[in-house]
Amino acid sequence: MEDVGSAAVRVGAVWLALVLALIVVPSALGVSLGISEAYMWVLVKTLEWATIRIEKGVKKPQPQMLKTPTANGIIERDETPMEKEIARLHRVDFEFSDIFYFCRKGFEAIVEDEVTQRFSSEELVSWNLLTRTNVNFHYISLRLTVVWVIGVIVRYCFLLPLRFTLAAIGITSMIVGTTMVGQLPNSSVKNYLSEVVHLTCSRILVRALSGTIHYHNKENKPQKGGICVANHTSPIDAIILTNDGCYAMVGQVHGGLMGVIQRATVKACPHVWFERSEIKDRHLVTKRLREHVADKSKLPILIFPEGTCINNTSVMMFKKGSFEIGGTIYPVAIKYDPQFGDAFWNSSKYNIVSYLLRIMTSWAIVCDVWYMPPMVRKEGEDAVQFANRVRSAIALQGGLTELPWDGGLKRAKVKDTFKEEQQKNYSKMLVRNGSIGSLSTRTESD
Repeated sequence: MEDVGSAAVRVGAVWLALVLALIVVPSALGVSLGISEAYMWVLVKTLEWATIRIEKGVKKPQPQMLKTPTANGIIERDETPMEKEIARLHRVDFEFSDIFYFCRKGFEAIVEDEVTQRFSSEELVSWNLLTRTNVNFHYISLRLTVVWVIGVIVRYCFLLPLRFTLAAIGITSMIVGTTMVGQLPNSSVKNYLSEVVHLTCSRILVRALSGTIHYHNKENKPQKGGICVANHTSPIDAIILTNDGCYAMVGQVHGGLMGVIQRATVKACPHVWFERSEIKDRHLVTKRLREHVADKSKLPILIFPEGTCINNTSVMMFKKGSFEIGGTIYPVAIKYDPQFGDAFWNSSKYNIVSYLLRIMTSWAIVCDVWYMPPMVRKEGEDAVQFANRVRSAIALQGGLTELPWDGGLKRAKVKDTFKEEQQKNYSKMLVRNGSIGSLSTRTESD
């Protein structure tokens, strides 16, 4: 037993030494030894080969690659406005056939509405040797099955332990580093060391995800005293962004390991954490954020105004609170490549532990990040209009579908005001076309 124990210790020591020498130290220094690039090259070639084998093995014709996220649907929608579609517009009197428009819209929503599908994982055109797509691939060939088995062994027996080791090193370094820096008096030296610790640990954590991130338009990176807003797909969005720069985080105080990290990091960096009772007080939240933005020496605030994770095919309604603070907004668009791994967190289906396990057993996390030109609120523009303008810019840059719906529908029922809006629009049409007036006149004459 002693021999087995000593052998395990030696193996562990060698493993840790290799991880530190080949991954952690180069990550901390911001350099690459080419290991990640070689891994991605092999991975891309393997998936390309698997795709070809699937196309040859499946006799049924496969659906063509969908160019836009909106084409993911199973029904074809007619987006003609209500006024143009209802056939009675050229007449004055109400027609009973008008109800068919609302019936069809209701059937479309029952079969497939455009909101709830954004809260489930994006469908893939071809199997990526990880998950099954809507085509539901089964046995194709012996060689493909062997490659899949090898992939399972590699992901669970090599990549998962490696990524867990890197994540443990990154999180431990973050807690220890920020705690030590937090003991220093406030000064430019403390701020510099805090940024170094955050940046270094974020790079290690990105390596724990086998992350390959392409940053575009770095001249537009958020500046101090500004507000960085981005579309939200996953909790790792923050790590993806802090890998290239430091931000002041905004969020609710948590318990457990997340609470330990929050308490440690806030000592070294002016993050804005709120208690559960404070987060509901909009005035208090706005006041603290304005105070942060007013200090041009503080890091830019990072906010995800959707308020929930969306599956990276669309951008939903931005909460206006982030745009009432004032200051300069720095929009950022994040787009993940689902072929290598699904970064979307479906919090209604998976808890955070299950989600992290799925992430750490995927092939890699590959994404593009676009820094966009800063935007300011125009004269006469309210917060809602400003939020919609920023959302449109992010959706256009990231190739995402822009939806006006509130991400809160992920867990809440549709508000009655949404239903009443259609009724009001129809009533306005009747009034404008004289139908109600003619009906009331005939009633009085009767």
